[in-house]
Amino acid sequence: MTSFEEAGTEETVTCLHMTFYHPCQEDKMMFRCLNFRKREQVRVDETPKFGRDSNVCRYNLMDTRVSRIQFALQFYRKLNSSEFCFEIKNMSKKTKLLVDQTELGYLNKTDLPWKCIICFGDYQILAEIEEGESVDYFETCLHLAEVPILQERCLPSLLPIPENGISPSLFPSQGKSPMEIDENES
Repeated sequence: MTSFEEAGTEETVTCLHMTFYHPCQEDKMMFRCLNFRKREQVRVDETPKFGRDSNVCRYNLMDTRVSRIQFALQFYRKLNSSEFCFEIKNMSKKTKLLVDQTELGYLNKTDLPWKCIICFGDYQILAEIEEGESVDYFETCLHLAEVPILQERCLPSLLPIPENGISPSLFPSQGKSPMEIDENES
């Protein structure tokens, strides 16, 4: 056997990609302590925290409106499953944390969906989980958004498009209310 054949199987690592946005980033530089575009290893027994207290938080946000500890992440494996997940917990007594449509008060926690938007104050964070197999550590990779994440991710109108392909939103109804017409009527 060659050394290639004897080499251990390369293990993939779960990576949490987080894209940060704040409207005043250019002026106030609140993300200046974050290492962008560099994967960082985090041991699975660590609970990384985000906030302004550099003595406690692994990821510092330089903003007095951010809580000392804003939120924490816990990496875990689901019971009777090989699936790895993240749990997010709001650590702020003053600010609610919004994870997609779920509002978390102080000490509330929820599973982080594989792709979601986390909001608090004017902060917007797009979180995306890249699956892996490692049981010893996971990675984080931080990114900086130049445009609002919520604006960038706006969903198109969920109105049904009629068979003629012309969207009713293109032609305002001009105050007319909808009328029900029998198919056989002209």
